[in-house]
Amino acid sequence: MSYTYKELKKKTLAELKEIAKGIEHEAVQGYTQLNKDHLLEALCKALNIDMHEHHEVVGVNKTEIKSQIKKFKAVRDKALKEKDPEAARKARKKIKKLKRTLHRATV
Repeated sequence: MSYTYKELKKKTLAELKEIAKGIEHEAVQGYTQLNKDHLLEALCKALNIDMHEHHEVVGVNKTEIKSQIKKFKAVRDKALKEKDPEAARKARKKIKKLKRTLHRATV
């Protein structure tokens, strides 16, 4: 049976040890001595499971928003160098708004 990282993380230590019992891989050798975090890492290595979740951005153009963020960061840096606090504040506000747009679109 194939597992995902999220499924394995929800299991108890006893359930993880039961899964490890059926796997012959050097990463899970000595599984009876491992705590849950180390056993989870070993199981992921043995089963070739990615250890972190990948999030997707849906409904917006991520590359366009990121390029706009870079543009406004340059504007902000220029305003700070020229000691123009109002322009820097506006640029920071725009950056924050764009980042919130990305976070809201993340699934």
